[in-house]
Amino acid sequence: MIAAREITAVVLAGGRGLRMGGLDKGLQNYRGTPLALHALLRLHMQAGDLIGALMINANRNLGAYEAMGVPVWPDSLSEHAGPLAGFQTGLEHCETPWLLTVPCDTPLFALDLTLRLAQAFADERTEIAMAAAPEPDGQTRAQPVFCLLRSNLLESLVAFTQAGGRKIERWTGQHRTVLVRFDQAGDDPRAFSNANTLAELSVLERL
Repeated sequence: MIAAREITAVVLAGGRGLRMGGLDKGLQNYRGTPLALHALLRLHMQAGDLIGALMINANRNLGAYEAMGVPVWPDSLSEHAGPLAGFQTGLEHCETPWLLTVPCDTPLFALDLTLRLAQAFADERTEIAMAAAPEPDGQTRAQPVFCLLRSNLLESLVAFTQAGGRKIERWTGQHRTVLVRFDQAGDDPRAFSNANTLAELSVLERL
């Protein structure tokens, strides 16, 4: 099992925001708070005392992110290689046995996310726990940017990205990955709704 403060959490804010017209998504306001800061605050609210350190993965406006009070690290991979670059950056700077990844654009993610993902490691064979949640069509699907993984997977991830790999699920498929379902009674079906556009962000603000 995972002990107190053994998890480092990274907020993924390194994308180019193309569907937001190139805006820096993590700095867009959600109810008056930048999305990345809102994610940090939501991590602080997680049940239990599992998270021992926080960081942000960002590639521009670094001063604005640094003002949020946690370490900020740009991608170590070039050319905006996607969320998996954020995973790799997080692992490179992780000093705890586990790394939790959350995106900056999903402001309603479950407040018991950390605890429920951590429970998957009661089986010592588990290497990665990935959230699965309902989507608008009613189907429950994997949410690959919400992962809790062993930090000793860095070497595997570096080898995968050096070979040109960029898809999260192709890499996680190489390891013992457990899907943790967030579609149970009492779970908010909107918890994993994300904002790729300003219009979608406006909708989330009204929920």
